Amino acid sequence: MTARGAGGASGRDVTAAAAIAPWAGTLSALTPELATALGPLLRRLDALIGTREPVTGAEGEPDGYGGLARGRRPERLLPSEWLLAEEFPEEFLRRWSEGELLELEAELRDTVSRGQVVALVDAGPAQAGAARLVQLAALLVLHRRAAARGTELLVGVLGDPPGRLIGGDLAELLPRWLKARQHSDPDPEDVRYAERALDPAAQCWLLTSPRLAARLPARRRTVVCEETGWSAAGVARVTVRVDGAPAVELPLPPAAVAVRALRGSGFRASAQLDAPLPAVGGALPAFTGSAATLLTRGRTPGVLIALDVKARGAVDGAARPRRHQLPGQVIAAGRTSGRLLVLYVRHGRLALHVSGRALSGSDDYRVEPAALGLPEPGSAGFAELMARPVLPLLREGEDLVLPVTGQWRRIQPGGLVSTDGPVVSTEDGRPFRHAREPRLSPVPLPAEASGAPHLVHGAGAVGWSEDGRTWEVRPARGENRRIHLGEGEAEVIGLVEDGLEPVLITCTPAAGLVRAVRADGNRTLTALSGGRTEPAVHPRLPLIAAEPRPGRVVVASAVDGRAHAVIRSTD
Repeated sequence: MTARGAGGASGRDVTAAAAIAPWAGTLSALTPELATALGPLLRRLDALIGTREPVTGAEGEPDGYGGLARGRRPERLLPSEWLLAEEFPEEFLRRWSEGELLELEAELRDTVSRGQVVALVDAGPAQAGAARLVQLAALLVLHRRAAARGTELLVGVLGDPPGRLIGGDLAELLPRWLKARQHSDPDPEDVRYAERALDPAAQCWLLTSPRLAARLPARRRTVVCEETGWSAAGVARVTVRVDGAPAVELPLPPAAVAVRALRGSGFRASAQLDAPLPAVGGALPAFTGSAATLLTRGRTPGVLIALDVKARGAVDGAARPRRHQLPGQVIAAGRTSGRLLVLYVRHGRLALHVSGRALSGSDDYRVEPAALGLPEPGSAGFAELMARPVLPLLREGEDLVLPVTGQWRRIQPGGLVSTDGPVVSTEDGRPFRHAREPRLSPVPLPAEASGAPHLVHGAGAVGWSEDGRTWEVRPARGENRRIHLGEGEAEVIGLVEDGLEPVLITCTPAAGLVRAVRADGNRTLTALSGGRTEPAVHPRLPLIAAEPRPGRVVVASAVDGRAHAVIRSTD
């Protein structure tokens, strides 16, 4: 009898592990203890949400498999279910009869827009404690469903400013969600306020209490939780209702595991680079050329910080933000031929600093700031220039070329300065933008683009528009594409390619919403949105650098917004 009892316990452990095996990718952000303890709650909640809104479409042409479902079709069962049949045939037969076995869900090709999955969470006092564990399980379910839809999960906290959403992978998203707190419970106006700032194509779920749900009776995609069962250790069971369906009582993890989870000790550390910069300045970092180097000024005068990135967009594992201390304030910088060239002001004159292989005659480029049309150091105009991103510094032959005060200025050896044409991208007082400057296009401009009032280039592609709304884009390879930006104000700040498909990167001036727009739809890069200045798009690589909140710079894919590096200030 003892042996049978031990075997039964082992069998339950194996069964529990097999049940959550399909969730391995999602649960990798949790400790094994918390992942196993959340298993029953997770599976039941997934079934409740999936019943109300399946991941795949109900109509359309077959297009492979797009997720997991519960059923009993042998040809679609997961290998883990057949393993269960071999090891525990009685449990397999029970699940077969109840239709609880996991199977692959057929994916159907349709024309429905697959926008982001957004979870608006109630972080008020009514949702403290056990309800937060249900929210955790719901976020894991929604994250997995978003991945099956080919999109991402974003989290908004009711009561936060509109458009401020938490994104990234689960290792980054979950700790930030857990820290979110509101001193009062939200009301329907908070929900409407948050929804108005979302992309119209987003699938928005609300995780809240019965009180708020009762005031929004017609709202779809609502998950309601309340405590219903207690034990000597505290809350043991909760009741969950999805979209007004009959309530279902669900179990909670053991009290000790639940407490550790609510304190944040159940999350694994993010594998992303979270490198502290010596001191991040007030201006957003910039890609000043085609080299994979991100540059920014420090808070203290004379500090320039550089971060090298790989061609594929990931941060170089051996690279860390490098601090360059110069004897004056940095005006322009650029990496070329293995050197980092920096033009800075020292003792009222411009001088050239070279990091890397020595450059003969580097002392021959000393000039007066006024010769370039620069404001006098110490003036309000000079302070405004220092608050903007570092200007690009090019080397053409023996000359240095940079855009200053609406003109391209050429500094020849010996300090001779000449004007080399207007800077198109800074017309009407706009900040310099590499992607909008015709001179910096790596390919010849089409005849139609040369006289267009709106121009953008990047990754060997060129886009132009007469009205700023409808764009004609000539990719590096393939036929032209026509891209419509839709309604609302949005400025094109970059052009990248996703395979052979051109993608316009736009930013709205008011809310700072960043979007990746292509011919067949758009995606809002919410995790990169809301910053005080425009993000920087790399002129050659599908990379974007944004500061969604002060002191935190995110380097991410410009196609889908997936973060490659998170760089934070130490102050």
